[in-house]
Amino acid sequence: MRLNLIFASSEAAPYSKTGGLGDVAGALPAALGRLGCNVSIFLPLYRETLLKGTEVEPTGVSVVVPLDRSMIRAEVYRAPRAEVKTFFISCDEFFDRSHLYGTAERDYFDNLARFTLFSRAVPEAVSGLGLKADIVHANDWQTGLIPLYIDNLYRAERCFRDTATLFTIHNSAFQGLFSADEYNLLGLSHRLFTPAGIEFWGQISLLKAGLVSADIISTVSPGYCREIKTARYGYGLEGLYKARKKELFGVINGVDYSEWNPAVDPLIPARYTSANMAGKAECREALLRTFGVKAGAERPILGMVTRLTGQKGIDLVIKALPELMRLDISLLIVGTGEKKLETRLRSACDKYKGRVGLKIAFDNTLAHLIEAGSDMFLMPSRYEPCGLNQIYSQKYGTIPVVRATGGLDDTVRDYDTDNNPTGFKFRRFSAPALVKAVTRAVEVFKDEKNWRQLQQQAMSEDFSWEVSAKKYLELYQLAMKRRGGNKIITAGKPPLG
Repeated sequence: MRLNLIFASSEAAPYSKTGGLGDVAGALPAALGRLGCNVSIFLPLYRETLLKGTEVEPTGVSVVVPLDRSMIRAEVYRAPRAEVKTFFISCDEFFDRSHLYGTAERDYFDNLARFTLFSRAVPEAVSGLGLKADIVHANDWQTGLIPLYIDNLYRAERCFRDTATLFTIHNSAFQGLFSADEYNLLGLSHRLFTPAGIEFWGQISLLKAGLVSADIISTVSPGYCREIKTARYGYGLEGLYKARKKELFGVINGVDYSEWNPAVDPLIPARYTSANMAGKAECREALLRTFGVKAGAERPILGMVTRLTGQKGIDLVIKALPELMRLDISLLIVGTGEKKLETRLRSACDKYKGRVGLKIAFDNTLAHLIEAGSDMFLMPSRYEPCGLNQIYSQKYGTIPVVRATGGLDDTVRDYDTDNNPTGFKFRRFSAPALVKAVTRAVEVFKDEKNWRQLQQQAMSEDFSWEVSAKKYLELYQLAMKRRGGNKIITAGKPPLG
């Protein structure tokens, strides 16, 4: 039998995106559809979605959501030509804004109301549209209320009587914390506002709502699944992760090789494969021109596409720069983030003019050029639930240099310590450890034969979404078993018609 899956996310490419969640929510439902699932994805209808020219049409279904003493109406739209059935919750009061979650200075003041409305509207829309729901898969704090609502408000409805729920944590540090004074917005019994429920040190935690109510919990790599059970990475929720360890699993994110593959990438100047790497040299030259940097073939280019935040280790890069420059490398960075880090990086560009390049931008085309044109890709994260760029880099023959944390540790094999290596890793979060890893990479780069073998191995790796989607199918089956259902699902082509 086909699995009827409802997938809820606050963003999904190509409709809306701020980071990795958007990539995952854009690709995983499609991969599950190709494996035979009947998938419906629900998203907010943001201004960004419409500005991108997304074609939407009304479904004729509207929902009314209580928010404290107000009743808010939202309309349900669909994308008529989407690969996966895609529905949008439209409420201009909450979603017709210039950004998804807030400005660069602060989050929107009413994010609790915004995502309470979305989380309540999803089950209302599922019911109104007459959809079947074997599984509801919610993602991150913005949708953490959905499993809780299903258990506490919608179990009596026919379409949710046997529904199992899975909740995915994409980043445990972002917990959706709000003042207890706003609790009445949720429309839930106050008996749920306890340490055993959704209370977190006197605040409402929407992430915790998903953690305490979902049948199965997943996160985006086995390494991160282990790490969040510790005080260092659990951000106060490590006790809950330990308590639910039998329901907590790690599944590495996949990547979309129809988009991130130098053999077919339309956004790079020249395409190439592991059998013919000539196009990579052209991409390298184009990258240097774009940044106004000069570097001969003997000087390795280290690329970064990243949020400019402490989590991503940008402060570590700045601290290590004097030693990195002594290695005779070029460092090219694309990203946006904390203003103080942007300022420090601009100063580094002035100090190391012609060696360090910076583009303060969220630019997908430039991100593809960095992947294709760089020799190495640097990811020195303090923590990294999964990470995608180190996976993209391998396919482009751009060797990742990463800190061994979370998904970075899971997806990169070290040149000196692992069989079939694909990159270079360091464990201690320190400038000397970073410099040592880059030094090792530079030494191998000088040996053309060994570097070529390393590229070949990296480019042969398979992190396609189909691999990850099959693991999610297993988790859905487990969730339904624990809920008491006995529907048997199998991976395979969807039936005709």
